Amino acid sequence: MAQQETTREQKSIVSDVTHHENAESIDGDDGTTGNEIRQEYTSSESSLKKKRAVKRAGDAEKGILKPIKLSKSDLYKPPTNEELNQLKETENLFHSSLLRMQIEELLKEVRLKEKRRKCIDAFLHEVKNVLSSIPETSVTDITDQSWLPRDVKVPFLQVPYNVKGKFCFLPPLSVKVVGSYLLDMCVKPDITVDVAITMPKEILQDKDNLNQRYHRKRALYLSHIAIYLAKNELFESVKFGYMNSNHLKPVLLIKPKGKDVKLLTVRLLASAPQGFFKFGRFLPSKNNIRSAWFMEQSLSQEGVKDPPTPHYNNSILTDLVLEQHLHFLFNAATDFPGMKDGVAILKVWLRQRELDKGFGSFSGFIASMLVAYLVSKHKINKMMSGYQILRNVLQFLATTDLTENGITMAQNKDDSAPSLAEFHQAFEVVMVDPSGYVNLCAEMTASKYKQVQFEAKQSMEILDDKTTDGFQMLLMTPKPFVRTFDHVFFIKNLVKLQGTCKKMNLLNEMMDHSGNYIVAALPYIVSVLLRGLGQRVQLLSHSLIETPEWAISEDPPKHKDIKFLTFGLLLNSEFCTVVLDRGPQADNPEAVEFRTFWGQKSELRRFQDGAICEAVVWQAETMCEKRLIQEQIIQYLLELHADIPSSSLSYVGGLLDSIIKVKDEPLGTGEEEGVAVIKSYDDLSRKLWNLEELPLTVTSVQGTHPALRYTDVFPPVCVKPDYACYKKTKDKSLLPLEDKPCPVYIPALTVICHMEGSGKWPQDKEAIKHIKAAFHIRLTELLNQQHQLLCRPTATHVDVYKDGYVFRIQVAYHREPVILKEVITPEGMLKYKDTDESLKLETDTIHRPYLTSTLHGLQQQFPAYSGTCRLAKRWIRAQLLGDFISEECTDLMVAFLFLHPAPHTPPSSPQVGLLRFLHLLATFDWKNNPLIVNLNGDIKDVEYPEIKNDFLTIRSQLPVLFIATPKDRKGSMWTKEQPSAQILQRLILLAFESLQTLENYLMDPLGNHDVKMVFRPPVEFYDIIIHLNPRQIPRLLEAVDKPTVSFSRGLLKNNASVKTLSMPVVDYDPVQCYLKELRDAFGDLALFFYDTHGGSLIGVLWKPQVFIPQPFKTSQVNGRTLECRNNDIVMVPNVEAIIEDFEILGDGLVKSVEARTEKWNI
Repeated sequence: MAQQETTREQKSIVSDVTHHENAESIDGDDGTTGNEIRQEYTSSESSLKKKRAVKRAGDAEKGILKPIKLSKSDLYKPPTNEELNQLKETENLFHSSLLRMQIEELLKEVRLKEKRRKCIDAFLHEVKNVLSSIPETSVTDITDQSWLPRDVKVPFLQVPYNVKGKFCFLPPLSVKVVGSYLLDMCVKPDITVDVAITMPKEILQDKDNLNQRYHRKRALYLSHIAIYLAKNELFESVKFGYMNSNHLKPVLLIKPKGKDVKLLTVRLLASAPQGFFKFGRFLPSKNNIRSAWFMEQSLSQEGVKDPPTPHYNNSILTDLVLEQHLHFLFNAATDFPGMKDGVAILKVWLRQRELDKGFGSFSGFIASMLVAYLVSKHKINKMMSGYQILRNVLQFLATTDLTENGITMAQNKDDSAPSLAEFHQAFEVVMVDPSGYVNLCAEMTASKYKQVQFEAKQSMEILDDKTTDGFQMLLMTPKPFVRTFDHVFFIKNLVKLQGTCKKMNLLNEMMDHSGNYIVAALPYIVSVLLRGLGQRVQLLSHSLIETPEWAISEDPPKHKDIKFLTFGLLLNSEFCTVVLDRGPQADNPEAVEFRTFWGQKSELRRFQDGAICEAVVWQAETMCEKRLIQEQIIQYLLELHADIPSSSLSYVGGLLDSIIKVKDEPLGTGEEEGVAVIKSYDDLSRKLWNLEELPLTVTSVQGTHPALRYTDVFPPVCVKPDYACYKKTKDKSLLPLEDKPCPVYIPALTVICHMEGSGKWPQDKEAIKHIKAAFHIRLTELLNQQHQLLCRPTATHVDVYKDGYVFRIQVAYHREPVILKEVITPEGMLKYKDTDESLKLETDTIHRPYLTSTLHGLQQQFPAYSGTCRLAKRWIRAQLLGDFISEECTDLMVAFLFLHPAPHTPPSSPQVGLLRFLHLLATFDWKNNPLIVNLNGDIKDVEYPEIKNDFLTIRSQLPVLFIATPKDRKGSMWTKEQPSAQILQRLILLAFESLQTLENYLMDPLGNHDVKMVFRPPVEFYDIIIHLNPRQIPRLLEAVDKPTVSFSRGLLKNNASVKTLSMPVVDYDPVQCYLKELRDAFGDLALFFYDTHGGSLIGVLWKPQVFIPQPFKTSQVNGRTLECRNNDIVMVPNVEAIIEDFEILGDGLVKSVEARTEKWNI
C-alpha cells in the first residue's frame, strides 16, 4: 500500500511539470514556415524511430511481448560508437544503469507524442485561418475606445489614461508558431504553444516607443482579436493573461474544444514588425517614459533630465528579437539530439523547485538559451546526453554569479550595443541575448538568482553522492516554498508599498516599472533585510508574483489585487539564535552608518576584550524566543526603513510552538527544562563514578530515557510534592488519597550503570539477579551516606530522588545477556540461542543506551533535532497511535531528516522539520526500501547496496517499516514488534492529509486557521469511544486543546521550603494502568487507541474477524457467549457484557462509554 501511495504521488508530480516560455519566432530567412523547419529538424530522428519500432514489434501474443529473434551476425555484432559512448557514459557519469533508465522513462512521460502533435498542428492551422479573416477598423485616437463592445475590456492598466497616438486594426502581417513547441522542447502535461502575431507597420508610429504607446496598441490589437475569437465555436475559452506576469505584456489565451487537445493553451502574442524600431532607442541608459506624462504634469521641469527606464526598454526589445532567438536556438539544436532531453530535464528540475513561473522567474526559455550559450562556448558538445547537459548547466549555475559577472551571447558585438558594465548598472542579474541589447534576466531579482545558484550547488552535491537516489531527489521530489525554508513570512496590505517607494525615494524605479510599486520596492526591501539579518541566514528569497488569467469581459488585475508577498529564510543554525549583533568600534567611520541603519536600537557597549563598540541587543530569554529573533529584526527594519507596520507582517516560524507548551503562558517550549534534566543527570553520573566503598568499580553510566537525548515531548519538570495530598507509608513513600485528583505524573528516568567484569560474578542467571539486587541496596546506602540523596531500592532497580527528578538506576553486567542465551540440549550440549529475555536485556542495557548517547550528540550538532522529534511524536500520539510505534523508531526517522536531508538542507526549525517528517512518512517507499540512518557516518558508501540487497532478499520476513543503522543493519530491532502493516498504512494516510492541510494553513496569511486541527484525531474511525474523567488524567495539561478546568495535582511551588523529603509517586498514570488491563483482557477482540499526553478518550476498534462465530473452546470463552447455530454450539462476542466490563474495570476513571452501533453489527 505504501508503494502504491508513493507511485501515485510520483505520477502526480510528473503531471505537475508544466512550463510557460518566452517567445522565439521560427520562420526561416528563406520564407520557410515554422512547421517546415521543425519537420526538417525532426525528419532524420523520426525515420530512425520508425526503423527501431519495426525491429521492436516482435511477435505479440495475448499482449505479451516476445524477445526478438536475432541472427548470429546480429548477436555477435561489435558495438556501435553510440553504444560504446552510452556504456562509457553510464560507467563514468551515472552511479548505475538504473539512473539512465529512470531518466529515459521520465523523458517518455513528459515528451509530447507524435499523435497529439498532429492534433495540435491541425488546431493551429485553424487558428491562423480565423486570425486572417478578422475585419479592419477605422482610425481612432488610442484613448477613444468606444469601438470596443462592453463585454470586452482592454487588458492593460491605462494609468495615466491620456496618451498621444492613433490606432486602427489591420490584419496581421504574419502569424507564426514560436517557442519551445516548434523545437520539440515543450513538456507535458499543460502544453503552451506561443503564436506570434506581427502587427502591420501602418498601425505603429515613429514615437510609439514613448509613454506606453506601443504596449497599449498591442493590448488594443489583442482586444479586437478577442471579440471575434470569443464568438467562434472552435474555442472552449478565450481569456487574457500576462506574459510571465508582466503587466506590460498582455497575451490572449485560447483553449480548444475536444479531448485530443485537452490541457493545450495557445498564447497569442502581438509584436512589432522586425526593424521598425531602432535598437539604439532602448539602451539601458535611455529614457522612454517622460516624467511629466507619468506624473500628469502639464509641463516638464526645465533642466531636469528624465531618468533611464531600462526595464521598460527591455520589455519592448524582447518583441523585436524573436527571430534572432529562434535562429540561435535552432543552430544550437541542429545535429544535437541530446539538447531536447537536456532542456526537458532542466524544465522538470525548475518546476519541482517552483522557479520557472511568475514575474522574474528562471523560465524554461532562459534555461534553453543558457544551454545554447554553453554550446556556443564549447562548454557543452553536441555528443552529450540530456543528463550530461543537466550536470553542465547545474555546474555553470553553481559556479557563476550572474549578479556580479554577467554573460553575453552576442558573437559579433555591435559597437553601439551597451557593455556588460552598463547592464549591471541597470539590472540585478545579467544574461545578454545574441543581439547584445536584451537582458533575458531583466526582471529577476538578485535574491531569486541566489536561490537558483544555491539549488544548483545542492543538486550537484546530490548527484555526486552515491548513497542518495539523485533521480528521485532532483526530478521527482517537489520542493514547495514552505517545506524548503526554515521560516516563512508574508507582507500583506501591499498598498502600503506605495509608502515604501516614497520613503525609499523609488519614484524613478516606479516609473521604469510603469507604476508597479510592488516590483519597484521588492529588491530594496530584500537588500535591507539581508543587511540586517547578516550571518543569521544562509539564504533569503521571495516567491514569484503570479497573476492569474482573467475573462475578456473583466478589467485587468490591479497591483493591489496581489494579496501578499511571501519570503523564505534559510537559517544558519550557528548564528540564528544569537541575541547580540556586534557592530564597528565607536571611533570607526563605519559606526555612523551602523547607527543610521539601526536607529534607536543601536547602543554603545563594552565587550570582554575591552573594545567599545556599537551593538544591537534583542529581547529573548528562552530558546523558543531566540528562534524567533529574526521576526523581531524583520519587523523593526521594515517599519524603520520601509514604513511597513507590524500589522502588515505575518511571520510563520513558531506557529506550532503552542503544541509542545504545557501552559498558555508565554514560557518556553521545554528546551530549558530539558537542559536542567541533563544537568542533574550529569551530576548524578559523576557521583556514581566517584562512589567509594563499592565492591566493584563503575565502568559506564548511560541514560536511556528520551529526556536524556532531548526527545521527550514534555521534558520532566522538577517537582515538590504537597504532602497534604498524600498518605505517607513507613518507608517514607507517598500514596495518593482517593478523594483527591490524580497526582502529577512523575516519570522515572532510567539510567544503566555497568559494573566491571570480575571472576566474582556468578555464571547462573538467578544468582546474577540476586547480586544485582545487593548492588541496588549498596548503592542506596552509599548515595545516602556520601551525597545525602533520598533513595528507594528494589530487586530490579533503585529510585533516586534528586533535584526534583526521579532517576531509576539499574545495575548491569556485560555478560548477563550471553548467560541468558545459554541452553542445555537433551544431549547435555551447551548452545547459545536468543530468547525473549536475553533480547530484551540486550536492548535495555546495550542498544538503547548507545542510541541515547548517539542521538544526544546529534542534538549538539543540529539544534532543531529536539524540537522536530518532539513535534513528530506529539503528532503521532495525537492521532492515538503512540502505543503502536516506538519512541526510538520516531527518533531515528527524524534523525534521517538531518543526516540525509536531500533535496533540502538539514532543518533549522522544528516547524519545517515536522513538515518534512510528515512528507517522509507519507511518500517513502517502505515496501521496497530500507530507511538507512547513517549515525556517525559509520556505514560506508560501498555498504549501502549490500544493506539494500540483504533487505530485498528476505523482505517478507522483515518488519513492514524497516530502519537500518550502523549497529543494526539486518534486523530493525526498533520496529520488529510494531507498527503492523495496518497501523503503518493508517499513519501514511494521516500524514498525507495532515501535510496538505498544514502546508495550506501555513501558506495562507489571510485565513484565520487553527494549526491544531492536524493534531486532533478523527474519531469517526472507531467502533466504541470510552470517555474519561479529566480529574483522574494526570497529564491533562499536555492535551492539544488546553482544559478549561484545572485540578490541583498535589504540588508545591519550586521555591517552597520542605523540611523532610519523601519519595513521590513515580510513573503513576491510571489511564495507562486501565489500558493495560483492557489489552490483557480483550486484546484478542479489539485494539485500543489513546493519546498519552492528556487524551480524554480511548478509541476502541473491533478486530476484523471478531464477529465470525468460533467453535467452542474453553481457552477462548473470555468476552464471548455461547449460541446454537445450525445445531452447532459456537461462540460470539458478548458485546453488552464487554461494554459493561469496560465501565467496571474503569470505575472512577471512565465517565461514559459510547457504542457506535451504526458502524458494526454481530
